[in-house]
Amino acid sequence: MKKRRGLLSGLSGIVLFSLLAGCASGRHLQNRLSVLPDSSVLVPDTLGSVHLDMVFQLPEHYLSKRNRLVVVPQLLINGEVREELAPVVADASIYDKKLTRKQKIEGYRDRYDTRMKIDDVSKRIDIPYRSSFVVPDDMETGYVRAVISKDGCGECTGIDTIDIAQISNPVSLVDVKKGMNLVWIEPEFVIRPKIREGRGEARLQFLINRYDINMELGNNRQEMESMTQTLRPLFADTLAQLRDFLINGMASADGGYAFNTRLARNRAASAREWVIETLNIRPEIQKLIKVGSKPEGWWPVYEAMVADGNPDSLAVKQILTRYTEGNDDVQERYIRKLPCWNDIKNKYLQKDRKVEYIYSYTLRSFTTDKELLDMYTKRPDAFNEDELLRVASLMEEDSKKKEVYHTLMTYFPQSQVAANNLAVLYLRDGEEEKARNTLERLDSHSPEAINTLAAGYVYAGDYERAIELLQEVDLPQARYNLGLLKARQRKLNEAYHLLKDFRDVNVAVVALSVARNTEAKEIMDSVEDNSCLAEYVRALIDARMNNDSGFYKHIRKACEQESLRIRAAGEPDFIDYRGEAAFRKIVE
Repeated sequence: MKKRRGLLSGLSGIVLFSLLAGCASGRHLQNRLSVLPDSSVLVPDTLGSVHLDMVFQLPEHYLSKRNRLVVVPQLLINGEVREELAPVVADASIYDKKLTRKQKIEGYRDRYDTRMKIDDVSKRIDIPYRSSFVVPDDMETGYVRAVISKDGCGECTGIDTIDIAQISNPVSLVDVKKGMNLVWIEPEFVIRPKIREGRGEARLQFLINRYDINMELGNNRQEMESMTQTLRPLFADTLAQLRDFLINGMASADGGYAFNTRLARNRAASAREWVIETLNIRPEIQKLIKVGSKPEGWWPVYEAMVADGNPDSLAVKQILTRYTEGNDDVQERYIRKLPCWNDIKNKYLQKDRKVEYIYSYTLRSFTTDKELLDMYTKRPDAFNEDELLRVASLMEEDSKKKEVYHTLMTYFPQSQVAANNLAVLYLRDGEEEKARNTLERLDSHSPEAINTLAAGYVYAGDYERAIELLQEVDLPQARYNLGLLKARQRKLNEAYHLLKDFRDVNVAVVALSVARNTEAKEIMDSVEDNSCLAEYVRALIDARMNNDSGFYKHIRKACEQESLRIRAAGEPDFIDYRGEAAFRKIVE
């Protein structure tokens, strides 16, 4: 954007026309150009654009016949030129004639593409003007003025300024990031049974038709030791109480179903005895360990043939899908008749026999706050989600709460409450990326989590994504946050509709932005907020309602905050007070 000094240096180029112009009479500079409408207040639209539609009015004899008029509207924010708009250029008759001659004879190129000709300077002249510009996102208040130049001889150039319009943007008082309404979830602590389940398998080799476990065969020793290592913590845990334990044995599909069922059960019993002896399980617990058998069937054989690319697998599949009634003896009878039977027997009947174990147990519940805090330092793995959430609520420091929520999500990675609250803590600390990552790892999202995720995008400046998320949530906090975002987009009527049921400073600002001054006053009268921002909003209301005593009472308090004091000096709603010494003393 151009600065004021850039404009003046541009206007100084008019001196080049000194050969064209004669000396302008000083009396012409005393008449002032005016603007209609006078003292207009403009409001940015939903795209942040401000539209100027006015008439520059030149009084009689404002120009001499040798003058060129240049009017450059400027946008000023905090007294600084932020943008220069399209200029108005008007040439009186003699100036125009000399300029035209210079262009024809010397090939001179005028720096202004568009200009108008004024034939009779003795009359009043109206020059319509329309232009648009986008205000910066950081603009709080501003105004548009015009810088005017009338050049005669190049030595007595006249510079004048005239205010065109004030730009009102009260909604810029809304701090969307700070205003985000986050939902902290504090669930009721409920004592629930803590039932855990587990399963595993050992792949063992047995001699044909034998069920005793020979540790020298294949990987039997390693498989059984792995099984006991898995189960040892369960039987050694003083907080755990076994509910049920089932070991299933499996036998080859080859052979009679009844014989294989007994064989598989005996193999499960062998595994049971190994576990009991190796882990020294007490007799009352031994009674809970049951054995059973599961038919292995012929489907594993078919799958092995498919994996090997054997074309005879199709014939096996046809038999398995055709003969589904009863046990697998019928299937075996037909498979044995296949020409590929010897190939199946030698290559695809599995050598390993699985011993599968499935169990469940309960963990002791922790019921008092003292017990919860004590056991958390010793056995966080023994907690359920409700208990860990209760521990988090007992922590007074945010850093401690974070630690518990991290632990909780290690054991319960899809915990909606933990993820939401941890993300809220991250946002409070300005760690919006961690907040988003925490929530985005969830497979699904509660309404509260969606609201917090949207806030994470707001903190990162991705307002469009935040709006998409908030529109999906039926939650008061989400509706409030969506209203703030709509206000930031300057979709003020939408914002007001979303926010009208809430009552705070932000809502009062939006009400002012849609000229609902009475509602804004009712809100602020009911709000117990004496911050500088709240006092500034009250001053805005009083200024609009011509309550001078109330205005000065609130503006003094508001201007204790430096940024609001600077804003007050250019606030369009305070324009009637700018000439008063009391106001100048406050803002200066």
